[in-house]
Amino acid sequence: MVREEASEELTSVSGPEVRVLLSGGLDSACCLSFYKNAGRPTDAAFIDFGQSARYKEFEAAKSLAAHYQVRLNRFDWTAGSMKLAGEVLGRNAFFLFGALMEAPSSVTGIAIGIHAGTGYADCSPAFVEEMQRVVDLYSGGRISVLAPFVDWSKPDIWAYAKSQSAPIPLTYSCETGGDAPCGVCLSCKDREKLNAL
Repeated sequence: MVREEASEELTSVSGPEVRVLLSGGLDSACCLSFYKNAGRPTDAAFIDFGQSARYKEFEAAKSLAAHYQVRLNRFDWTAGSMKLAGEVLGRNAFFLFGALMEAPSSVTGIAIGIHAGTGYADCSPAFVEEMQRVVDLYSGGRISVLAPFVDWSKPDIWAYAKSQSAPIPLTYSCETGGDAPCGVCLSCKDREKLNAL
């Protein structure tokens, strides 16, 4: 694993309280906005796990971290295979455990921008509850799994982004990693629907 500090901007002298998993997409950007607006000392983590969109996602994550003036920590794990568009089994659990493993002692919450309506098992209240049980075992109850949008729909997050003037143009949502959106993957289809609202 290689750790790269993409930004040296610190949110507090004592370190971050909330570490936000920042993929560069709309949901994670809004999650970062949510905790910054709440006044919580925050930093962000980008995880490269071999996803095909990792280069574009990281560029978006860097831009978002700069916009919100938080440190972006990049964690690279060597993957056994390239992860293509579509569901990746274990993805969100992997993100949470990776962030937990690398969390400084100041962190009391790891935030993930999952939301309702996806049909994925790891975007549900039950998933958050199960992950919290495991994180409690590791952290002695010190670290919370934070999922502020777990009961929200994608249009709810879009409305939140608009209401908070989130930098939507800085986000990247295509799962294929191309310069232009593919228009075929679920993320692209979601964005097309949102743009029509």
